[in-house]
Amino acid sequence: MIHFQRTHTIDATPESVWAVLGRYMHIDEFAPLITSVEALTDGEDRVGSKRRNHFENGSSLVEEITAWNPGHRFTVELSDMAAMPLHEANSVVSIEPMGGNRSKVIWTMDYRVKYGPFGWLLGQTMMKMMMGKILDGNLEGLADKVRSNQLA
Repeated sequence: MIHFQRTHTIDATPESVWAVLGRYMHIDEFAPLITSVEALTDGEDRVGSKRRNHFENGSSLVEEITAWNPGHRFTVELSDMAAMPLHEANSVVSIEPMGGNRSKVIWTMDYRVKYGPFGWLLGQTMMKMMMGKILDGNLEGLADKVRSNQLA
């Protein structure tokens, strides 16, 4: 598996950040490439909750919560990724308090690319560039959403 990670410091308490992140079925409120979310399970967000994220280019993928620690972190496993050259992928999003009114959000992706050694090379180059743009956009969108919630 290839590991990729981005971090972002947000001028807000971990509770304020979780107020946005913890709304699992509403990632489209801050992730710029996600146009809509389809809840595939009902009820409270927890291990086993699933969503289908729809993207600008017409593709989609499913994310299922595999670990849920409210206020701190969650892990998702990705599936139905026909538009992506991946065998498997999972992601962890966590919040670390930095003291005062600041939080560090850490967003990781672990993935295995199709196509053997060529896929590994693709994963280390083009996929990391693509993942970087996606995660940076998600983190900046998260920070903007947290700020707008604080102003409201």
